[in-house]
Amino acid sequence: MTVGSRIVALGHYQPSRIVTNNDLANIVDTNDGWIRDRVGIAERRIADQESVADMATFAAEKALANSGLTPADIDMVVVATCSSIDRCPNVATRVAAKLGIPAPAAFDLNTACSGFSYALATADHAVGAGASRNALVIGAEKLSDVTDWTDRTTAVLFGDGAGAAVVTAVPDGEQPGIGPVLWGSAPDKGDVLRIEGWQPYIKQEGQIVFRWATTALAPFAIEACERAGVKPSDLAAFIPHQANTRIIDGIVKRLGLGPDVVIAKDLVESGNTSAASVPLALSKLIERREVPSGAPVLLFGFGGGLTYAGQVVRCP
Repeated sequence: MTVGSRIVALGHYQPSRIVTNNDLANIVDTNDGWIRDRVGIAERRIADQESVADMATFAAEKALANSGLTPADIDMVVVATCSSIDRCPNVATRVAAKLGIPAPAAFDLNTACSGFSYALATADHAVGAGASRNALVIGAEKLSDVTDWTDRTTAVLFGDGAGAAVVTAVPDGEQPGIGPVLWGSAPDKGDVLRIEGWQPYIKQEGQIVFRWATTALAPFAIEACERAGVKPSDLAAFIPHQANTRIIDGIVKRLGLGPDVVIAKDLVESGNTSAASVPLALSKLIERREVPSGAPVLLFGFGGGLTYAGQVVRCP
């Protein structure tokens, strides 16, 4: 019998080292006012010794502790990342080994900044098909490894961190807590945001990405709400990918969200953390109890590929 799934707990992790805009002004030709005006970022966290797998594990450990489940209960680990330096073993198996999860299905998924919503949908589909019962879904990035710190157009944007969710099957008779995914891509624009080669740096055509994000994405976010049977006006919170405050404000305006809807803007203190940004922001909102349990929240990621994905979830 097909069943639905829900998020029962979240957790997040960020490195301790804070790099402010003024710190960056000592490295590249920029300043605090320019960065705040253009993208809205004030500071970001940068990892030193922590790997993508380390940060993913720390976030997953917190989510697992918050869920009340044990490592033995987990039968699937999905990690969304585009910045893991190691190709094999994948991040998911390393997380499983560190947490003592005995024999899960374990794989990584790369759709860059939309990765968490893709991974969440994949886990939801696995639960619905009976292939999983309890899954760990993680977004983790160490973008500092692929950032050119001499490039003023990209060095100011990115940070490191991880967010994780525990997804479980809903009990019989209970409504699913994860709505249908709306996902897709604009592959003809795939080369405008890229991490290519053996020693890669992030490169992007910022204006093209900005125009695409501010003009093309709002209808997809609205359709994600429609698939869940929820109106944008019914939302308690909107958790978009944390790329740029002007992009977020533009999407919010086109969605017609009311003043009571919580809009995540974790990028102010975290920067753009790609696949980690949505779960990181959601975990913080829940930790601060800014969104009530059971309330509908729209998650919406977008970025490299160019890819996008979103779904309405019920807050744990």
